[in-house]
Parts: sequence; structure tokens; C-alpha cells
Amino acid sequence: MAFTIFIFILLLKVSISVSTKNLTNLFTSVIVFGDSTADSGNNNYISTPFKADHLPYGRDFPGKIPTGRFSNGKLVPDFWVSLLGIKETIPPYLQPNLTDYDIRTGVNFASAGSGYDEVTSQISQVIPLTRQLRFFKEYLKRLKKVVGVEEAKRIVNGALVSISAGTNDFTISYYDLRTRKNDFAIGDYQDYVLKKLENFINELYKLGCRTMVVSGLPPMGCLPIQMASRFTRRCIKDQNFDARIYNQKLKKLLPQLQSSLNRSMIIYTNIYAPVMDMIRNPQKHGFTRTKVGCCGIGFEAGPICTPFTPLCTNPRNYLFFDSIHPSEAAYRFITKTLLKQILHYYNSSSHVY
Repeated sequence: MAFTIFIFILLLKVSISVSTKNLTNLFTSVIVFGDSTADSGNNNYISTPFKADHLPYGRDFPGKIPTGRFSNGKLVPDFWVSLLGIKETIPPYLQPNLTDYDIRTGVNFASAGSGYDEVTSQISQVIPLTRQLRFFKEYLKRLKKVVGVEEAKRIVNGALVSISAGTNDFTISYYDLRTRKNDFAIGDYQDYVLKKLENFINELYKLGCRTMVVSGLPPMGCLPIQMASRFTRRCIKDQNFDARIYNQKLKKLLPQLQSSLNRSMIIYTNIYAPVMDMIRNPQKHGFTRTKVGCCGIGFEAGPICTPFTPLCTNPRNYLFFDSIHPSEAAYRFITKTLLKQILHYYNSSSHVY
């Protein structure tokens, strides 16, 4: 509740064209695609080692239960649906007991370990973006049965669609396992991944999605696991440089896509900046540790972050909960920053809706 109040105070301080609107009426639902930064539990229902269905994951989630979220608490999509007044958290699509209300208000298709490149998902044995798209088509069929064809169209047209992926393509397929490094120079692989993303957005548009928020890459070289695997506690400059170049390309691509897709709004969100701000100014955000996760010593994530792994006493002091994924405290700050970016986009957009 305190975080919600904070956001509304923030909105009052920002002069934007949508400031007169009720925030809870901006979107009909939230639909999520992506990787472990967004997965609210889909990997619980598939055969993969990339799971967070065990403690200490979820130790600060309502009910203190592991849900499949790779953090100690909520993720950005959960904060989205809460701030928009839709529901408290967003359920995974593969959850067997989804209600009609969940279908109307939005679900999550993300899968930890996934990427735009299908090779990445094959390595991780998880749900690639192409299959997430097939699940979305199944979802649309059920939505039409629940509310009717015209109402389903209205809901999808008015949904906030979040797309967050790409990090695994580079950290897993390119840098660590080098599966793609033998096939592509880094610039060519960036273009290859971006083409996959472009195709994905075009498919979503054909299915009725109009407002899409696309996240760039974080400073990959500052992930604890990337540093630990190279026996250092310093951010890996080359990987961060590659992330910035990719983000520049993505930022250039999305307006071109928007101009080709009538009445679409495709918004780039800068993840890199808020994560680097937390790394460079930890005290400002209440962090004491930014180079190692709360769980373990630098390598632990998923199946090797367990109740038997050394755990910090207060995840709130840590930027990362495990060797890859931010803590709930970090996700709160990221959400606040992304909201400001999206509202700024609305303010500067010449589109009429």
C-alpha cells in the first residue's frame, strides 16, 4: 500500500498529458512475455531444471511461499497489475486453476531461461517466445469463450503487453556456452536477436495487441554469476558495452516498427540505467551488497539456491537475491523508473488514442 501511495504522489509531481486520467483505467489487462525476470511460475509446470518452486525463493512473497518467481518476493509484472488496480499479482498461464477473472484481466506467459533465440530455450529446456506466442493464441480462444468476440478484442486492444527477454541469449548462448559465438560476430548476433523480436511484435500486433512495452538489456557484465564465473567482483566491461549497443539498436528499431503498425504504441524501457544506478549508488537505495546475491556466494541460482544454501539475513540490503535475479527491493525501484519512462513516452507521443 505504501508503494502504491508513493507512485500516486509521484504522478502528481509529473506534468503529463495523462495526468487527468485515472491510472486504474489506462489498461484493460496486463499480458506478459519473457524470461525469468518476468516468469511468475510457468516453469513449475514443465520439465526443466530452471525452477524457483522451492525456498528460499518466495520468502517475502505474500504467504511466504515459493511460487516459481526468481526472487524473494514480487516481480515487476506483479507491481504493474497492482498499480493499475487490476489485481495483486499476475498468475502464470500454465497454472491449472486459472479463473475466468484471471483470463479477463491478464496472465503471464514468461518462462525462466527463455530468449528470442530458440537455441537458448533448447539449452535451458524451457518455453521459447515462439511457444509463448502459441500459448497466447490458446488464451485468446478461451478469452473469447468467456467474454465474447467483441469484448475479447477490446480487452486485447487495451492491454498493456510487457516483453522482457534477451539477456539469456547473450549470457547463455553467446558468452558462456559460446553456442552462438561460433556462428555470429557480436554485432550480427544482436541483429539476429532483434529480428526475432521484430517478428514477435508483428505477430502480437496481428493478434490484436496495440500497446507493447519492450525492455532493453541490463548491464549483463554486472550480474554476480557473470563476474563469479570469471573470478572477479568487477563488472565485465565488454558485456556491458555489448548491452548498450544492443539497447541503442533496439531504441532505434521500435519507433520504426510503431510507424509501420497503425495505431500501435511500442515503448522502449531502459532497464540498464536503473540497475547501474543501484550499483553505483547503493546507499541511495538502501543496499549494502550489489556484487553478490543474498543466496549463496556468486554462482547460486535456480536449483542450486536451496534452503541449504547460505542466505543473508535481510534481502532488502541486496540488489540481487541470487546470482542472476534482483531482489524485490530492486524490482520496486525498477518498476518506479519504468513507470516514469512510460508516462514520459505518453507525454511526448503525438499519437491520438
